[in-house]
Amino acid sequence: MKKLALILPLALLAACGEEPAPEPTPTETATPEPVASLPATDQAYFSAKFAETCEGAEPVKNAVCRRAMGAEQALCEYGLGEDEYMRHEATLVANEDGSDWMIDNAEALCAEHGAHHKAS
Repeated sequence: MKKLALILPLALLAACGEEPAPEPTPTETATPEPVASLPATDQAYFSAKFAETCEGAEPVKNAVCRRAMGAEQALCEYGLGEDEYMRHEATLVANEDGSDWMIDNAEALCAEHGAHHKAS
């Protein structure tokens, strides 16, 4: 018991001499620049882009677009009007600033479907 009586004051004295740890200094983290990302090339998007580009063409009935991760082009297969089959192909390419898609070789594509190409 005597040993405990001697150790207790020493432990309290040792605890009083400790300084609190310094607070961590905040470091500035660089905020990444926002990266322009292209919209998803799903059926609804392709249908709207096709209708916008080829005014007067039959509406897109079904479409499937494939794009490799990070690629600046997408290959789309689609069917027009009442056609159940995807008999046509179009390539979407990124515009100059990389913020949206446009149909590659739109004049030829629209001419093939008897539509008037809208200048973008």
